[in-house]
Amino acid sequence: MAREALAAITEQGVERWLRGHGHADARITSMKALGEGPEGGKAYGYGRPIRIRFDAGGVSHDVVLRTMSPDPFGHDRRADRVAQMVLCQDTFDTIPRHIRPWACGALDAEGRLHTLPGGEPFLLTDYVEGELYAPHLQRVAALDEAPPAELALARSLALYLAELHAEPAPPEAWTRALRDAVGSGEGIFGLCDAWPAGHPVGTSERLLAIQEQAVRWRWRLSGRTHRARRVHGDFHPFNLLVRGGGDFSVLDCSRGGRGEPADDVTCLSLNYLFFALLERGELGGAPLALWHRFWGTYLEASGDLELLEVVAPFFAWRTLVVASPVWYPDVADATRDRLLRFAERLLAGEPFDPARVEELCA
Repeated sequence: MAREALAAITEQGVERWLRGHGHADARITSMKALGEGPEGGKAYGYGRPIRIRFDAGGVSHDVVLRTMSPDPFGHDRRADRVAQMVLCQDTFDTIPRHIRPWACGALDAEGRLHTLPGGEPFLLTDYVEGELYAPHLQRVAALDEAPPAELALARSLALYLAELHAEPAPPEAWTRALRDAVGSGEGIFGLCDAWPAGHPVGTSERLLAIQEQAVRWRWRLSGRTHRARRVHGDFHPFNLLVRGGGDFSVLDCSRGGRGEPADDVTCLSLNYLFFALLERGELGGAPLALWHRFWGTYLEASGDLELLEVVAPFFAWRTLVVASPVWYPDVADATRDRLLRFAERLLAGEPFDPARVEELCA
C-alpha cells in the first residue's frame, strides 16, 4: 500500500513537542514501541503504539503515542487517517474508564510533531473568475441547436478528462473508488438512505432493488483494477467555472483523486440529459448535441471503449443525485422517475451506447 514518505519518530522530535506544550523542562527517560524488548530503539516507524516515559516539573509521566499505517479498510488516504485520529480525540473522553486523549496532531517530513486544534476544519484556496457551468448549461439547454462555442467547450471538457485519465493509479485506488461509489455515505447507499420515506417515486422497494443491483455490479467489476486512473471524482457542472473561448477551471477534486474514469465521464454527461429533461421535457436540441460531442470526443481521445462496459453503477450513483428530492427538491416526479428508469435499465444489464441514449431514457 503506497503511503507518504515520512521521517521516523524520534525522541528528539517528541521531546521538542512536549517542551512546547506545557512541559518546558520535559526529559524523556524511556521510549519504545509496545511489544518490543526493554531497550527499544532511537527511531520508530508508523502503525505501532509507542510508550513514552518522561519527567517534567518534578513529575513522571507515562503516555502512548499512536499512529496509523495505510490499510485497505478505508484508511489508504492521509485524510482517512487524520479523520480517524480526530474521531479518537473527540470520543475517548465520552466513554467511562477509557484511556484519556492528550492531543491529536500530525508528524511532518522532518519528524516534528504539530498539534491539530479543536473545532471544525476549514480550507483556504485561491479565487478564480468564471461562471459555474450549471446555470450556463441551463440556458443552453433551452436552445434547439448548440452554438459552436458550446460544442467547442464540450469538446474541451472531454479532452481534459481524457488527458487526466491517461495517468495510471495504484490498483487499490480503483477498488476503493468502486466500493465508495456503491457503499459510502456519499455513494449509492447514502443517497438511498437520504430519500424521504414514503416518496411516490423513490419507494423503499425500488431503492432496495437499485442497491442490490449495484452490489452485483461491484462484484462483477471487482477484477478490473487495471482501470485505476487519476480522476477528479466530482466532475459536475457546479464544480466547473467556464469563461469565454472555451477556457475553464475546475473546483473541488474529491475522493482522493484516483479511481475509475467512468465516474468523471458519467458525472458530467448525465447533466446534459438532466438539464434537457428540466428545460425541454425530453432529450433533444442543444443538450443532445453536447452529449454526442462530449462522448464522441472522449472515446476517440482516450481510446477507452472498455469504459462502456463499466458505466452502470456510476450512472446509477449520479442519477440518484440529480433525482434526489433532497438535492433537487423542485424537480417534477415524472422527471425523477425517468432518470431512475435510465439507471435501472443499465443496472439490469442493457448495453450502454451513447448513440442510443434516447432509447435508454425513454
